[in-house]
Amino acid sequence: MANTRPIGFFDSGVGGLTVLREAQLRLPGESTIYLGDSARHPYGTRSDEEVVHFASELAEALIDEGVKVIVIACNTATAVALPALRTRYPETPFIGVIRPGAAAAALSTRNGRIGVLATAATVRSGAYFTAIKDENPALHIVQVAASELVPLIEQGEHGSAALRSAVARALLPLTSIDSAQRVDTLLLGCTHFPFAREAFASCFGDTVAIVDSATAAAGTLREVLAVNQLEAPGSSRGTAADAGHAGHTAPEHIAVTPTHRLLTTGNTAQFRQLAVSLFGSERAVETIEQYKVSARG
Repeated sequence: MANTRPIGFFDSGVGGLTVLREAQLRLPGESTIYLGDSARHPYGTRSDEEVVHFASELAEALIDEGVKVIVIACNTATAVALPALRTRYPETPFIGVIRPGAAAAALSTRNGRIGVLATAATVRSGAYFTAIKDENPALHIVQVAASELVPLIEQGEHGSAALRSAVARALLPLTSIDSAQRVDTLLLGCTHFPFAREAFASCFGDTVAIVDSATAAAGTLREVLAVNQLEAPGSSRGTAADAGHAGHTAPEHIAVTPTHRLLTTGNTAQFRQLAVSLFGSERAVETIEQYKVSARG
């Protein structure tokens, strides 16, 4: 049965907009609500207890909005809070960004050496190491913490000299390795990092494939909606061989007008500017006061 409720996304700030963009490209008929906790970013330098607390507040705020599924568009929150959220809100499907990103990186590498650039909290959790090893135990993984990049990206420093310099410093543990031992795949283990993809690419040239968890997570979201029959009206529900979930029936094609909302606990003007740079068009941004979110915890 078609489901018109929106998909919820949350992140510590603007980084999860990269996940939202990929999801909207793949699922143009779906409505979305995105909540960025810019007032309390970055999450990557906080304790696990704080991250779980904040993530629970954001999830509850989205559930109150009536979402049908929640995408944790934040690697730190996925690594630290995903099990707790699934336990606390068992009726709501949650999708994280780590497993999809790990699978994509494992498929991408040719020499079996993967670099993971993430926040300190994500690296500390070992979530990417475990997820990649689950895909292929033989892979060699080098993890690098780079929480210092998040505030620069959150402030809109996408192509600045300051960001390029910070990226070059962050990548030193990977670029300084002997050429025979260097990674051939870099997994961007923070959804903020795709904003700085050009800076990462300039440090490696064409020798390293850059994989981001945002693109991989959007593909997983599409599968979860289909399997749970949560697609919006008008979604294609099958293939030529099997056109429908319950048999060989024609897919539904109902005209719908999806709605998209952007909410932030922080500065709406700054958030809007970053959204425009990513989506290429003006987007309205609503404020959700930090104290209102905290009151839910």
